[in-house]
Amino acid sequence: MRTGLVKSALAALALAAAFVMASPGANAQEMDSRLYRITKSGTLRVCQYPLYYSISYRNPATGEIEGIDADLSKELAKELGATLEIVETSFGTFIADLQADKCDIGMFGVGATLQRAQAVAFSHPYLKTSIYAVVKKDGPIKTWADVDKPGIRVVTTLGSYIEPFMRDYLKNAEFSAIAPPATREGELMANRADVVMTDYPTAIKVGDEFDWAAIVEPDEKLRITPYAYVVPQGDQIWLNYVNLFVDTIKLDGRLETYAEKNKLGPIVAP
Repeated sequence: MRTGLVKSALAALALAAAFVMASPGANAQEMDSRLYRITKSGTLRVCQYPLYYSISYRNPATGEIEGIDADLSKELAKELGATLEIVETSFGTFIADLQADKCDIGMFGVGATLQRAQAVAFSHPYLKTSIYAVVKKDGPIKTWADVDKPGIRVVTTLGSYIEPFMRDYLKNAEFSAIAPPATREGELMANRADVVMTDYPTAIKVGDEFDWAAIVEPDEKLRITPYAYVVPQGDQIWLNYVNLFVDTIKLDGRLETYAEKNKLGPIVAP
């Protein structure tokens, strides 16, 4: 079923591309789509943040990047018949990296926000998450009500969608954003922070890997955010292909398979 679906969808895409080529309004930018460049060069350049648990995390023991987007970037490269090239980035720099043509696509659980959509284009969502707190079991945070108090040090990743939300949300706690190579978890372990604000993937992974960690959920879901793949603006042909890829892996089960593998099944987007 998967093969037939992909062939039919790609045939439709090819027909649409042929229509664009034949249309008098087709411009040079459309004809220079990254889709054509990737298939011609045989290389797919994927921006990934290698410190994102369950999404795109470099295993210190093997040096390999693991997680759902490590798996799905390989699937996308396979569909394109291309070699996968990973370009390391961060939440603070990925927009500039895309705009500078350092990579063709960002695949590392990027929150699709209206602010970011002013600078880049997002695919259909494949995951969605709320905000969670990760704390030390023996620390001062026991419930969500303990978070926003004077003297509590709250951290999150610089450039993440959680950063601007928490700056507005917190009224009493001390808040800071952590830039790589430093990590939120490292700040917590070193007692330079009392609580890490993060998403579901990181909360689950840290809770699994460290016996000192505890997850605290808010009383109601905060800032539910879709995760999507991100591409440069102005390349509709490439965006169409990426959307088709997302729709296809939802239908043929690959998204669910890799989500379950990486303990992200509960946040798969419909």
